[in-house]
Amino acid sequence: MRLDLHTVIADPGCVDFDCEIGPEGLELPSVAAFSAPLRAAGCVINSAGVLTLKGRLSAKLLLVCDRCGKSFEREMVFPLDAVLAAELQDSENPDIFLLDGDFVDLGEIAADAFVLGMDTKILCSEDCKGLCPRCGRNLNDGPCGCGAEPDSRLAVLGQLLSD
Repeated sequence: MRLDLHTVIADPGCVDFDCEIGPEGLELPSVAAFSAPLRAAGCVINSAGVLTLKGRLSAKLLLVCDRCGKSFEREMVFPLDAVLAAELQDSENPDIFLLDGDFVDLGEIAADAFVLGMDTKILCSEDCKGLCPRCGRNLNDGPCGCGAEPDSRLAVLGQLLSD
């Protein structure tokens, strides 16, 4: 999605945007699908010749829990915050996005915000118990009946008691 900024580049002020963004390039292992299109809303502000993009990215996602493997749906909101420039003065600053003439690629900014804003561990709930390491049963549904596995570090002491 290319955002036209020619009016805000010419005159200081603000240009609002509210649009849908495609999920291209947003493949993450825990994201099974996008339940609804990503929506970006905010504004680009020209303040003394510095263009700043501020807004938010909202997404409704079908996720897979990293502990139990259960699919669940969650709505997430990510902040959009970027500085826009015609050319880079400092090539090591990843927060600056280049303009293409009077346009900026809103999809690139949204993709960065999405990837950086996602949790590193996706859980269906904070108290997810995961799967039993022996039988693979989802422990959120109840105990599996395998029983507690004895601590292998204490096996020698168990042999002393049996003698």
